[in-house]
Amino acid sequence: MRTDACRAAFRTVLLVVVAACAGLPAYAQSARLQITGLEKLASKAAEVVDVTLDGPMLKLASKFIAADEDPDADKTLALIKDLKGIYVKSFEFEREGEYSPEDVEAIRAQLHAPGWVRIVGVHSKRERENTDVYLMSAGSEKAVQGLVIIAAEPKELTVVNIVGPIDLDKLSALEGHMGVPHLEMEKDKSPSKAAGSHEEKK
Repeated sequence: MRTDACRAAFRTVLLVVVAACAGLPAYAQSARLQITGLEKLASKAAEVVDVTLDGPMLKLASKFIAADEDPDADKTLALIKDLKGIYVKSFEFEREGEYSPEDVEAIRAQLHAPGWVRIVGVHSKRERENTDVYLMSAGSEKAVQGLVIIAAEPKELTVVNIVGPIDLDKLSALEGHMGVPHLEMEKDKSPSKAAGSHEEKK
């Protein structure tokens, strides 16, 4: 499993022990996906990252990040201060075929709802790796109400759901924290410029 994911998992364990979940505002719930159906994959996985942070838990997460020696800590804190929730399910398997296309499609189906737009799509036939990034627009070019990352590989599946206003230009500050993978998203991505973008590697 990626080193960043391992660090994120350790940080999450500390947070879950001392915090409790809080309800989300009505507007934010529309950007939160139902990803609990993936929990059945945990028993098949060699490594699991399971993150549920919302409400007061994010405030506690801020304290841990502030105490970290990460040079990007200030940027990360600025990014998450207005978020409503961060939810991650990541599974790494010892062999292929442990999750099905239907498991992924159950997540994608929710992204057909009004408001969601795919801004990044990278698909590699050779490596059999697929990464898609979706956002729910908040009515401005840079702010969004929610963001979803689906990264599927033969032996690994990761789904990230970020709920709340987020500046895409600052999204990289969250990569490697709290289970969010590294993405290499272009800073000029926006709903108007990147809707339906797609790259296929052969």
